[in-house]
Order: sequence, then C-alpha cells, then structure tokens
Amino acid sequence: MSSSRITPITSADNAQFKELKKLAASARERRKTGRTLLDGVHLLMALADAGGQVELIILRVGSESAPQITQCLARFPTVPAIVLPPKLFDALSPVETPVGILGLMAIPHSPEQSYRCAVLMEDIQDPGNLGGILRTAAAAGVNAVYLSTGCAEAWSPKALRAGMGAQFVIAIHEHQALAHAAGRFDCIMATTLHGGDSVFDLDLRGSVAFVFGNEGAGLSEELTRRATHLARIPMPGRVESLNVAAAAAVCLFERVRQLTHRRIAE
Repeated sequence: MSSSRITPITSADNAQFKELKKLAASARERRKTGRTLLDGVHLLMALADAGGQVELIILRVGSESAPQITQCLARFPTVPAIVLPPKLFDALSPVETPVGILGLMAIPHSPEQSYRCAVLMEDIQDPGNLGGILRTAAAAGVNAVYLSTGCAEAWSPKALRAGMGAQFVIAIHEHQALAHAAGRFDCIMATTLHGGDSVFDLDLRGSVAFVFGNEGAGLSEELTRRATHLARIPMPGRVESLNVAAAAAVCLFERVRQLTHRRIAE
C-alpha cells in the first residue's frame, strides 16, 4: 500500500477516531449511520471474495508489513487507510488480541424478492447464536434470513465474527414482521420439543421457511400457529433440547440431504 494513502492518527480527540469508536460500541450508531466495522483479515478477505468493498481501512501501528495483512490490503488497492497507535486501535477492536486490521463498511440492504428457502429468527438474543445460524444457512444454500425486531444485530462485531463471512453471501432482512414473511412460503416449519413429525419425515425440498425462536422462551404462539408443520428432532440421548444453532443445523442440512438424494436418485 502506498504511504500516500495512509493517514496517521495519534489522538483520541480526533473526530474520525471518535466516530469509529461510537460505531464499535453502539448498535444505535450502527443503525443510524448504516455502517459497521469488520475485524481481522478473514472477514475482509471474505468480503472481497463476495465482491464487496470497504470505505476505510484501519491499521494498528506495526501491522502494515505483516504478510497476511499485506495480502489483504492488496485486495483493496484504492481504499484510503488510517493507522492508529496500539491503545487507540485496541479500543476499536472487539477481540482481546487483534490481528491489526479493521474495515469500515456500509451495511448492505437486500432488495425484497421471491426466495425458495429462508430462515426466520424470532428474538434470538445471543449474537454468537445468530451469527452461527447465518453461517449454517449460507453453507446450506438458504437464500435469505428474516430477523424480528427483538433479534440481536446481524451486523454487530460478535455476529460478524460468528458468521465468518456469511453476512456477505446471503440476503438479510432485519426488523421484520415474521408472520408476514412466512406467508410467502408453501411450507413453514417450526421445531417443537413434544409432538409433531420427525424432521426427517418431512418433505423439505420445495418452498420452505424454517422458523426458530428465542433461546429460552422458544417460538411465540403467533408464529407457532402460523407454521404448517411442527417438527421434532429425534434425540435418543439423555438431554432435553438442542441449542438453537445446533437445531437449525440439523434442520437445514436435512433439506440439503433430501435435495442431494433426489439428484442422485434421478
């Protein structure tokens, strides 16, 4: 990276640094500005692989020459950068031992369209769970996710780390009325601990929405009534339930299995 593109910032009173610190700490600020911070080489490379772009690169003093960071910077050859002393950079990074690079990006807005398969999440509180489900959904070929107003942020630093780049390759619709979104699909599948059909006995190959509820309270009565299929995950072991992210993985990859099996059979 040319040194002419790098601006050093040394003071915590710098206006640009103050704005970045607000973004790092405040969900409200991220919503207000429509921007978020990506931490680390992996997320920045995943964004580049998906054809995305950042507005600004933030470097930690001394990290510029690290091989992995040099390779990452080469993916964003025209993006301006700032370099911060360790104390200021660490105040922005969400991890205890930062790699030394952050990216400022505009949060994309996915246009509404018809989807074959979607995940609907109601009031998922843990950003790690949310990011994990996004990652699983992206890996399973899900087209879109819809999040209720009570969900954790899809673009928070913790959710981004858990998603490992999933946010860049799947359509995300936040602050949604899930009952309305569910109505766009022929099959609306919700998991239940008691009763219902085994998820392995349902036909999940068509137009389907998978609905998952809050970690503790589960799914609301409204969305439970909206479901066309209540499904249970057979658990022969001596546990009461699965973590919501694990339950999502079972359901979504059962659909993958069915689609793959049909292609083999044909």
